[in-house]
Amino acid sequence: MTTDAVVMDVSQDWATACDVQQRFMHHPGVTIDALSYSARCRQVRALGGDCYGVLPLSHNRLALGVGDASGKSLAAALMISSVQSSLRTAASFAGNDTVAVLRAVNSHVHASSLADRYATLFYGVFDGTTRTLRYVNAGHNPPLVIRQDRSTIRLETGGVPVGIFPSWNYEEGLVQLRPGDLIIAYTDGVTEAVNPAGKEWGVEGLRKAAAESDAQCADDIACAIFASMDEFSRGHQTDDATVIVARVN
Repeated sequence: MTTDAVVMDVSQDWATACDVQQRFMHHPGVTIDALSYSARCRQVRALGGDCYGVLPLSHNRLALGVGDASGKSLAAALMISSVQSSLRTAASFAGNDTVAVLRAVNSHVHASSLADRYATLFYGVFDGTTRTLRYVNAGHNPPLVIRQDRSTIRLETGGVPVGIFPSWNYEEGLVQLRPGDLIIAYTDGVTEAVNPAGKEWGVEGLRKAAAESDAQCADDIACAIFASMDEFSRGHQTDDATVIVARVN
């Protein structure tokens, strides 16, 4: 095989890997009356270490997930692909049981990853009938619940990142939501965006961008978040940035 043929094979494999990763993050467009949402991932490289998922469940429920793998580039992409595939499988069998899902994902990721690899992961289940969110936060940046009065709740309950230990007793958190509340789940590439002076945008920058947006629909709020982040950082992005915005109807 010639050098040109090898390069072509590698390029095709890379393009295939990129396509597969994007397909993993394609949400089915399923909606429930009590919640509207938007999800966006903007990667620094063609293959990234962030993921998100929006999965329909039984009994008028919707699952929201966002994760971030340790490391960069191909290693992080392989790790997050393992998280994505195991999360989808676990959710298809026990999606309404947040603790069971996280235990399954953790066990799979630990068994299939190198010792120094792990991923943070947030998994929540929104119940459209009761407007409650049950969740487990496995070492991830705490998502925000922003009330209409702009008070904020951080969703921190859970445990360690997936993949560090072969098993872990995760704890479930629960929050009662009200019409008009916003749920903002994100990765650290959003809050760690820096301006030319080296100052981080931070959680407060994210909170202000979401709370002070005049937009009503989730997609417009997600756009406003990225626009505000880009204005702060002058468009300089150094890490993958992922956001899920959900509005309670």
